[in-house]
Amino acid sequence: MPNWTVAGVQMNCALGDVAANRAAVALKLREAAGRGAKLVVFPECVLTGYGFASRADARAAAEPLPGPSTDLLAKECAKLGVWAVVGMLEAAPDGKLFNACALVGPRGFVAGYRKAHLPCLGADRFTDPGDRPFAVHDLGGLKIGMNICFDGSFPESARILTLLGADLIVLPTNWATAARKMAELVSAARAWENHVYYLAVNRVGDESGFRYIGLSSAADYMGNVLHFAPEGEEAIFTIEVDPIAARQKRVVTCAGTYEIDRVNWRRPELYGPLVENPGAFKGHGHT
Repeated sequence: MPNWTVAGVQMNCALGDVAANRAAVALKLREAAGRGAKLVVFPECVLTGYGFASRADARAAAEPLPGPSTDLLAKECAKLGVWAVVGMLEAAPDGKLFNACALVGPRGFVAGYRKAHLPCLGADRFTDPGDRPFAVHDLGGLKIGMNICFDGSFPESARILTLLGADLIVLPTNWATAARKMAELVSAARAWENHVYYLAVNRVGDESGFRYIGLSSAADYMGNVLHFAPEGEEAIFTIEVDPIAARQKRVVTCAGTYEIDRVNWRRPELYGPLVENPGAFKGHGHT
């Protein structure tokens, strides 16, 4: 099974200007494909911006999935023979609003993911919590799972995607200055815990009083950092992902003497408190 070249696109976007953001994403998708990438990952809410002041403002920038943006990007993916993960706000038919990302490929829209864990910040003050199970998608040799930003703070999110068969977990994100520790640690920690590749793609720029720091990162299945993008600058970078290596969970340092398997040697019968829920989170209120 061949390796996959995967690109992260660290970039700025314009709050509420979906048409301009869509054009910028398409341009950078072509650039990343020109560097050999087969999968290209963009930041959280890159099509819409994030720092909205009300639910009405956020919803005005939202689209259905699939919708106009995924239709346009699917045409680009078909021309280039690539897949893309792109952050946006999703307007659902039932009136709900989600912080989402879309997976699009050469044959069109593949899947959407709705952010499960919401900080009290930016658009997430007004969006609804994700309401679908975590899922893994096979691109034809590479199996990927999607999380968004604050989801990376919850180890359960990455572990479930691992158990569903992910080789690579992607995390479109909007980390501002106060989230520096997440930018420094999350990719290596989640990759090492789960023996998977992990790619966190952050944005840059100033928006609604926040400065987004960049520092996108990638780590391999052993927790080795493969790349740290520069702080505060737009950048496109690529990594090589070996799906076979990610699937071989047992690490043998010395056969029969020193072996580690952080996935298959779990003890779920002891983990009951993990699934206890004293009060279901329903969002921060729509004001």
